[in-house]
Amino acid sequence: MRFGRRGYGVGALVAVLAAVSCSPAPGATSAIPSFEVDRNWPQPFAENWVFGSVTGVAVDSRGHIWVTHAPSTASNAALGAAQDPPISTCCVPAPDIIEFDRDGNVVQAWDMSNGDWAWPDVPHGLFVDHDDNLWVGSRPHNQVLKFDRDGELLLTIGELDEMGGSNDPDRLGRPADVWVDPDTNEAFIADGYGNRRIVVYDGETGEYLRHWGAYGETPDDEYEYGSRDADAAPARQFGTVHGLTGSRDGMIYVADRRNNRVQVFRQDGEFVDEKIVAAGTLASGSAFDVALSADPDQEFLYLMDGTNHKIWILRRADLEVVGDLGRGGFQVGQFIRPHNMDADDEGHIYTSEAETMRVQRFLFQGTPTP
Repeated sequence: MRFGRRGYGVGALVAVLAAVSCSPAPGATSAIPSFEVDRNWPQPFAENWVFGSVTGVAVDSRGHIWVTHAPSTASNAALGAAQDPPISTCCVPAPDIIEFDRDGNVVQAWDMSNGDWAWPDVPHGLFVDHDDNLWVGSRPHNQVLKFDRDGELLLTIGELDEMGGSNDPDRLGRPADVWVDPDTNEAFIADGYGNRRIVVYDGETGEYLRHWGAYGETPDDEYEYGSRDADAAPARQFGTVHGLTGSRDGMIYVADRRNNRVQVFRQDGEFVDEKIVAAGTLASGSAFDVALSADPDQEFLYLMDGTNHKIWILRRADLEVVGDLGRGGFQVGQFIRPHNMDADDEGHIYTSEAETMRVQRFLFQGTPTP
């Protein structure tokens, strides 16, 4: 089912500077991008909709923003009107996928529970490719689903509810994210929670092309992680391959979540570099998702940290941390468990949060001259 909704109009863009931290790292010499939170984005829902954990956000070629979430993670108290019998007049789960325009008005929304596919209770990762097709990670079902912008299923990668290990060409292992190269139409999958690899398929046919593990090596599912000692040598295998993106100059950036690092590869899997960020972070780790700045050279890499509740700003040329955005908290412009992000062609950053069950927009203010 799809819903079209009129928006509420465009409110003034009010910056809450006190709620947003965008500070340089000690000793940093590079100018860093500046942001202000947009407290009027998105617009209020016309329906009694509420989000569950928001596990995917992506920007399309129009500058529209797509969001997916897990309705089952919202509490009965939040979904009072959906109980049987209802316990309150509000609220009901928002549809599984929602498209917003640049101003935060709902354009369309999809209820995915009745389609000819196994829709996951927790969709994980969302990407909109160069043809405005949507790619969704079905982490619980070991699949990646590709839809057109009208909600028609175009392609399924992976075998339903089957895992084959990190060196299996046909079966995925709880995939977490997708990025599609606009030049080659190759789909790079962060595979992910069960497997320990990046795996690449033809974005049209789903044909397997190649895969690799950490450092471009063969992934080993028998590898023991150990204690994640911050002073020990970096792990030779991926921990949780949670997010990825590609740059215009052909690099692939991988957020290896529980190993607290970003690894950089060429598209053929050749290892280039890595950066460990907040090395002492335990629990889920510091590297949740990655995005790139909108300038022609994509000078900055943004690293979402869902454990320390912020976005790290790295200089892409040498992966040095030059600043950060946000801090932990429940107020506008703050984060609790930020999970995914994307940036649009104007440099604005869109964020999703699993714990606070919301999306936010941070308006790009420019990069000052140092």
